[in-house]
Amino acid sequence: MRIAIGGFLHESHSFAPRPTTYADFVQPGGFPGLVHGKALFEAVRTTSVPIAGALAVGEELGAEIVPLAWAIANPAGPVQDEAFERITALICAELSKALDAGPLDGIYLDLHGAALADHYPDMEGEILRRVRAIAGATPLTISLDPHCNLTPLMVDLCDALVPFRTYPHVDMKAAGAQAMRLLAERIRRGRPWARAFRQVDYWIALPAQCTLMAPMLPVMEERTAIAARPGVAELAFCFGFPYADFHDCGVALAAYADTQAQADAAADAFKSAIDAREASFAMDILQADTAVREAIAGAGTGKPVVIADTQDNPGGGGHGDTTGLLAELIAQHAQNAVLCLINDAESATACHQAGEGATIPLMLGGKSDATPLKVEARILKLTDGRFTLTGPMGAGNPANLGPTALIQVATGVRVVVVSRKMQALDQAILRHVGIEPAECGILVLKSSVHFRADFQPIASRVIVAAAPGPVVADPATLTFHHLRPGLRLRPMANSR
Repeated sequence: MRIAIGGFLHESHSFAPRPTTYADFVQPGGFPGLVHGKALFEAVRTTSVPIAGALAVGEELGAEIVPLAWAIANPAGPVQDEAFERITALICAELSKALDAGPLDGIYLDLHGAALADHYPDMEGEILRRVRAIAGATPLTISLDPHCNLTPLMVDLCDALVPFRTYPHVDMKAAGAQAMRLLAERIRRGRPWARAFRQVDYWIALPAQCTLMAPMLPVMEERTAIAARPGVAELAFCFGFPYADFHDCGVALAAYADTQAQADAAADAFKSAIDAREASFAMDILQADTAVREAIAGAGTGKPVVIADTQDNPGGGGHGDTTGLLAELIAQHAQNAVLCLINDAESATACHQAGEGATIPLMLGGKSDATPLKVEARILKLTDGRFTLTGPMGAGNPANLGPTALIQVATGVRVVVVSRKMQALDQAILRHVGIEPAECGILVLKSSVHFRADFQPIASRVIVAAAPGPVVADPATLTFHHLRPGLRLRPMANSR
């Protein structure tokens, strides 16, 4: 059995402050950089990314694994055409070389599902179209992030697709492994599964998508039960990424089964379960001043209070540099508080030039929204920003945040300043600058949900806050132009 593997991952925010460039894939924060050919194996093998799980299963099955190309960049604005064309061309060129060397039994691709390119709003659909144009009817499976905006084209072009089951995404490797197992089964059976595709007509905001708790937890339990029905090979549930301004943005699902009747029945049953719980997905979020006030009141219990700066989440397309919550921490005289992190290469460079122990003025953060915060910064520690992630989502992934500084900006407020953006989802970010997260009174994390995997177990309370930032907690407040008619931008809302 000869199987080609590769991948191209991005989560694109149509309203983010900057586009995603080719360089962002060459050197991403928290992940391996763009790689192709045999170097792919060692780049991903020890990481938590889906292709690592697919590679391990493929090798266990005794398959000859043929590496294509693999690339990932942190969420931001749409992928520039240059990056899309160069990386897709690299995948296709390696695929052509693989076919020149001999027939392929199957192809596995590690995709995200919420990528937009400048001229291809369904970027994954276009990648799959090009791969199919080269490989024809060769069995093909993919893994996906559940924030995928699943499209009919993606379903049509894949023999099976497997989204992660969790958010925070602690099963990325497991999804890649399952996609590879389904690929092997598809090769063995010699024919495709029947498939059914359904779109849900309302959006679910990111904070309500967390699978650790209601309202999403019982929905995922229902998914598991329906997926166990006879004949069902996969029930793919994609929560959607409601910041992508294109026709098919939103919640969707796909069922793969032995017969069309089984696929349709599974898809209809699960869509009915999602629709029945619509009201539960409406959630309230605290404004920044209230969130800090409640965190201060709740601090001092021996465990930190965690505030999620959800609207500047680098994992959703934020630049990771807004200062709304930092200003509140200072104004309300918070003690033993740490903000992780501010993405500001200019300030990080200034700190490295001044050296540890120095105190310097900074116009900190705010480079993406022109609202920097004027502070006097005492430089506590400097690092090169290189470390290895240790938490449930990213264990084994290499991080390279560039020149990094831990600074104190008020009596009780410290800030981690980095040169490349990364979501604050792993305690290793703090530990690499000498902070033990469990010993803090208040932790402010630029993240929406992923932080919960590593930080919720040490927290006395988690507060989700709405400070200024592009990853708005209520995406219905954004100005969309390309969505399909009848889509409702909030649970229980009327049609647009």
